[in-house]
Amino acid sequence: MSGAPLRLTAAQVFAWRLRRQFLTEPAGSALAVVRRLAGVQAQVASAAELAVALRCAEPAADALAELLGARKVLRTWAMRGTLHVLTPELAAAALALMASARTWEKPVWTRNFGATPEQITALGAAVAEILAAATLSREELVAAVIARPGLGHLDEQLRSGWGAVLKPLAWQGILCHGAAQGGRVTFTSPARAVTGWPGLPEPDAAAATLIPAYLGAYGPAAPETFDTWLSRNALRKTVLRRWFAELGNALTPVEVDGRGCFARTEDLDELAAAKPVPGVLLLGSFDQYVLGPGTTDTALVPAAHRTAVSRPGGWISPVVIEGGRVTGTWEREGDDIVVTPFGKAPPARALDAAAARLSSAAGTKLRARLG
Repeated sequence: MSGAPLRLTAAQVFAWRLRRQFLTEPAGSALAVVRRLAGVQAQVASAAELAVALRCAEPAADALAELLGARKVLRTWAMRGTLHVLTPELAAAALALMASARTWEKPVWTRNFGATPEQITALGAAVAEILAAATLSREELVAAVIARPGLGHLDEQLRSGWGAVLKPLAWQGILCHGAAQGGRVTFTSPARAVTGWPGLPEPDAAAATLIPAYLGAYGPAAPETFDTWLSRNALRKTVLRRWFAELGNALTPVEVDGRGCFARTEDLDELAAAKPVPGVLLLGSFDQYVLGPGTTDTALVPAAHRTAVSRPGGWISPVVIEGGRVTGTWEREGDDIVVTPFGKAPPARALDAAAARLSSAAGTKLRARLG
C-alpha cells in the first residue's frame, strides 16, 4: 500500500473493537466468541463464563463448561502464563509461540522456580508418557512423576498451586487441564482433551495464524503490544518484527492518534467507517476487551486510574466502558452493582440498561448504584 498511512482515531478503533468483540453485535454461539477473541482468560472460571455470556445473543449458563465437555475447546496455560480457554487451532498456535521463547531455559527462571532446563526436559518426557492415555488429578500426577528415577526432588514444585514447572509442559503441548473431578483440577494431554488436536506447528506458521487472529479482535496494534499480550515481552524482537513483515499485504501500517501500528488489510474499510457507539457497558473481571490491548494503553485506561483496574496480585477489576474507554470500575455487593466512576457519573438510564444486560448474562436480577 503506497502513500500516507490511514489515519484513525482511538474512538474509531474502540467502536470497531466493540463490534468485533461481539459487545455491540452479539454472537450466535459461545464457540464463536472464544474463536473471535483468540481465547478467553479462565483463571477465574466465573469471570470467563460472564465474558462469554455478555457477548452472546442468548446467554447460557456454563457455556464454556459445555464446550469443554464437548471437547470443542481446551483449557490450558497459554498467554502470559495464565489459564485460557481456546479453540484447538488457536491454542496450538499460541502454545507454539510461547514455547519458542524458551523462557524455562533462562537462568532467572531456574533461580525462581528451582528446576533446570534438563530437569524440565526429563519432566516433560515423563508427563507425556503418563498422560498419553490418562486424565489424572494433580495429586495423582505428582505421585506418578516423583516415582520416576531422578524426578523425586521436584515434589514441592509440582504441588505448587501456581503450576510453574508445569507451564513449560503446557506450552510444549504435553499437557492441559482436563475435566474437573469433584472440584479437583485434573491434567491430560491436548489430544485427549479436544477433538481434532493438530499438534504444535512451527513458530513461523503459528505466527501467521495467531497475529491476524489477535489483530482481528484487538487491532490495530504494534508488534510489541502483541508480544505483551502473548508472552509479557519474552519473544526476540527481531523474530517478532520478521513475523509481522512476512504477513506482507495481509497487514497494512496505520496511525491511531499519531501512533504507528498495524491493521489487517481486510479491516481497513470498516475501521475507517467506524462511528463511536453511545451507551455504557459493564464488563466483568479479566475481560478480554481490557486484556487484549493491556492496561498500559493509556487511550483505553487512563494512566491516573490504572491501579484501580490492574490491582495487586494480577487482579483485573470489573470495568465501566463508555465510548469504548474505561471510565470506572464496579463491584458486586449482593444484588447491587456498585459503580465507582473515574470522573463524571454515567447517565442513570444508560447505567440501568447496562445493569439489565449484565443481569441477563449473570442469570440474576442486578441493580446499579453509585458508590
